[in-house]
This record gives sequence, C-alpha cells and structure tokens, in this order.
Amino acid sequence: MKKFTHLLLFLAFSFAACADGSKQNSDKNAGTDKLQMNDPIIPGADQLSAYLPSLKGKKVGLMGNQTSIVGEEKEHLVDVLLREKVDLRFAFAPEHGFRGDIERGEKVDNTVDKKTGLTLHTLYGENAKADSIVGSVDVMLFDLQDVGARFYTYVASMHRVMQLCANQGKKIIVLDRPNPNGDQVDGPIRKDDKFKANISYHKIAMIHGLTVGELAKMINGEGWLDDGKQCDLEVIPVKNWDHNIPYELPVVPSPSLPNYASVRLYMSLCLFEGTDISIGRGTDWPFQVVGYPDPVFGEFTFTPGTRPGMAAHVEQQDNLCYGIDLRNVDAVNEKFTLKYLLDFYHKMPDKSKFFARPEFFDKLAGTDELRKQILAGKTENEIRDSWAEELKAYKEMRAKYLMYADFE
Repeated sequence: MKKFTHLLLFLAFSFAACADGSKQNSDKNAGTDKLQMNDPIIPGADQLSAYLPSLKGKKVGLMGNQTSIVGEEKEHLVDVLLREKVDLRFAFAPEHGFRGDIERGEKVDNTVDKKTGLTLHTLYGENAKADSIVGSVDVMLFDLQDVGARFYTYVASMHRVMQLCANQGKKIIVLDRPNPNGDQVDGPIRKDDKFKANISYHKIAMIHGLTVGELAKMINGEGWLDDGKQCDLEVIPVKNWDHNIPYELPVVPSPSLPNYASVRLYMSLCLFEGTDISIGRGTDWPFQVVGYPDPVFGEFTFTPGTRPGMAAHVEQQDNLCYGIDLRNVDAVNEKFTLKYLLDFYHKMPDKSKFFARPEFFDKLAGTDELRKQILAGKTENEIRDSWAEELKAYKEMRAKYLMYADFE
C-alpha cells in the first residue's frame, strides 16, 4: 500500500487545514502550509543536514529500534551514523528490543547489537546505571516510531531519556516521525498516579494526537520531569506532513502491529488486553480479529496459537474462538471506538468474568471509571459525555505544543 499522501482524495482537505493552521501557527507547521500532491513525507531522521553537524566531535548515545530508518532504502540510523563517522557510544533499547523482535512485556537485556557490535542498554524497566550511561556522552538522539496511544510504551521510554538528559545536563535531539493515528484525540485522561505505569505514563488522553516531538515539548513545557526540570531539547520536525494526512508506517513498529489496519484498530482493541478476549495474538492477524471460545460472539472463527517472534503468551491459546473479522476495515477512516468492547461485554454470558484483569484494564484506560461505567451498563455516548470536559481541557493544552497543522 502506498503512502496516502499521494491520494488526490485527501489533497483538498490537507490544503484547507494547512491554510487554517498557518494563520495561527505559522511558526509551528514545519513547512506543511505549502504541501503539494507529490511532496514526499520526510521524517526527522532523513534530514541528515539538520542534525549531523550537531553530532560532529561529540560523544553520542541513541535510543532507537527497527523503526529508526533513513531513506527509501530503509537503512538503519545506526549504520548511517557509523558511516558518517559519528562517535556513537551506545544505544538504549525500548520494549520489543533494538531490532524489534522481543514480544510484549518480555525482558530486554543489556547486550550487544550483533550486526554492528554496538553496546546496547535497556530502558524498558529500571536501569540503575542509566544516569552514568547518559553522563558518558554529550548528546542523545531519540528516534522511535510511536503509534499515537498512551498505552504504547515508547513514549514512556522517551520520558526516561529526557529525564536522564535533564539530570546530567545533556542535550537530546528528537528525530520526529508522523503519528499514524494523529488525526484523532479521544478517550479518558489518565487519573492519579495509582494508574501510572509504562502503559499509562502521562496524564494525557488515551489517544493523544501528538507526534513524539510534540509530546517531548509538552513534557518539557508542562514540567512533567522530576522536580519540574527541563532538558535541553531540540526536535527535528517532519516535512510535508500534518495531522490531516494519513500515514502508513514503512516498518513494523512492534511484532503484533504488522500492518496499517492493525495500527488503526489498536486504538480500540488494546483495551481487550484487560480481558481474556483474544484480539488475534498468536495468529497472522493480531489486532484485526476479536473472539472468545463461545459461538455467541459471532460466526467468524480462528484459533490463537504461537508465532515465533510475535507472540509467546497469548489469550485463548489453542482454543477455537468465535467473533468478528476486522481485516478488511476501512483503515483510513477507522478511529477509536468503544463499540467492539461494549458489544463483547453485552454478549458475554457471565459478565463477572469479562474483566479478567481489572487492574491492568484500569491502567490501560488510565482510570477505573471506564470499567465501572461498562459494568453499570452505560452506553458509549454516556461514557464519552463523562470525559468530554477533561478532553476539552487536554486539547487546549495540546494546542500549545502542536508543530503541524491540526485535524480540527
């Protein structure tokens, strides 16, 4: 599938949004006010002349993974940096590892990248030596492809790197990338710190509508680092993209998000991870099918198994599941909804078994209110009404940090 930026269908819409955004945010839109039909999207990492001069003669650390690519040949950023004689000392790896081959929640070890010999450290979880590791370099590069949901842990990893840079007085350069779900802001705002976890690190909307560069500016600007510190932050913005433009990721961001449909459906289906409902892990269609071992859930069937490098522990493994097939959804227009979750809850014969992992569900949602509302039989509209005011306030805060024309 080609990048949707080349579809004439979206061109007029993008022009209108860019024109409107340029009136209020002419200094923020990173060149998106003059987008042309054939303008290629240029992520921050591809703009070597914008950041390589800042690395010359410096000791450099990197947080990256398999999404840290440069150019149409998808060359890994590490290879580019080494070829350019950058003094690259180490790389931090997030969840799923440096090469993206470790499944959800699995341990990420301190090791060596087999391809380049580069020393690798983990920031997924605690690392007692992280401060001294960052203290050993002059500047940190951050290049991870986020997908736009608060429960996607790469944004927590970015926060940790920013904190380390603030602690050590080091600069961080964020190489920005488009948000494939950047055309929506939705869901509840995370409540107090009892709901804080890697999957709910910030008090932002569940579907946050920010690029990592915009979120980094928010973290700094809102004083979310310890003791209100700010790090020395530079963001290399994306060229020829804004929040109106759909974006298909050129590289799989993590093992269970293999295509554009899964990335779009992930916004809605990830909440099922607080239940025993299968969302296709252990099949060839993770985050594209939903089912449970009871014919009441639908005529479509599938059996979760194992897929090397994709799913080590899956819900309903080896059980025939009945449910729904979402593989052919209109991915461009698929946005966050509670309809799938509510439908399965209403069909569950024994509703007391639906929230098999209630504490995990609450951390995914960032609040226990959503689970209680579902248990109380609230409709999607009623639930949405309950978070409307907080979502409005979040959007006002978000507007201060937008670097690209918005979808609204």
